[in-house]
Amino acid sequence: MVYAPIAHWVWAADGWILGIGALDFAGGTVVHINAGVAAIAAAYLVGKRRNVDRGVEPHNVPFVVLGAAILWVGWFGFNAGSGLAADGFWALSAFLVTNTAAATAMVVWLILGNIHTGKMSAVGAATGAVAGLVAITPAAGFVGPMGSIAVGVGAGILTFFSPFAYAISLVLMMHSK
Repeated sequence: MVYAPIAHWVWAADGWILGIGALDFAGGTVVHINAGVAAIAAAYLVGKRRNVDRGVEPHNVPFVVLGAAILWVGWFGFNAGSGLAADGFWALSAFLVTNTAAATAMVVWLILGNIHTGKMSAVGAATGAVAGLVAITPAAGFVGPMGSIAVGVGAGILTFFSPFAYAISLVLMMHSK
């Protein structure tokens, strides 16, 4: 119900997002914007978590890393497959920039984590890699390796600092009441 209108806006010849010049190589705009808005709506409906003062600890780090690795490998098919040929330039380029953005975001996350806490974490590496994969998806067929590094740096920085922005918003909301 929600996916179809946004898919139309992005991919249809008369879609308004396509009309303003937006490009979406592998469906990342449609898929990830839908998922993000749905997550915000669900979080709003569910409300605040209990024990918001306590951080969220990972339950099974090896499975987090395994899941991220499986996603990373699967993402090659997702992005490179959008080139619609296994022998073409688009597929090879999408494969290369997908890997580069994920690796860059992972390294950025690890560096920022090391600066912030004095240590690097496997969960941070997995989170950074997935952030890079998500960020490069709409652009995978349109950017080169240097562009994918820029996308990876941006994804790593934004996702690393997003929990801090959330914490600041909680403090501001508590003081505004």
